[in-house]
Amino acid sequence: MGKQATEILKGILEGIVLAFLSGRPAYGYEITAWLREKGFADIAEGTVYALLIRIEQRGFVDVERVPSEKGPPRKVYSLNAAGRDYLEEFWRTWSFLTERLEQLREGGQ
Repeated sequence: MGKQATEILKGILEGIVLAFLSGRPAYGYEITAWLREKGFADIAEGTVYALLIRIEQRGFVDVERVPSEKGPPRKVYSLNAAGRDYLEEFWRTWSFLTERLEQLREGGQ
């Protein structure tokens, strides 16, 4: 992924992760694996874990500690009402931006 794509992705990764969590609860490694499966191979685990800490601090997810067969308990993240509201706002913003960018690409003013 080029530098420009990486910079754009940094700005929208939070929305992508919240969208994933809107479908089901997951722990950090699952989210990272899903992102890589979807073609975001350059995203480091550390980036995802830092993002999860941020969205937890912002109150967008609920966290449950689930016992693990290997090692310490896993933190499983699930989207809560505040996170759903934020995700709805993210999609509205995304729609607005993509419409405007498409107009620009087509030569519109």
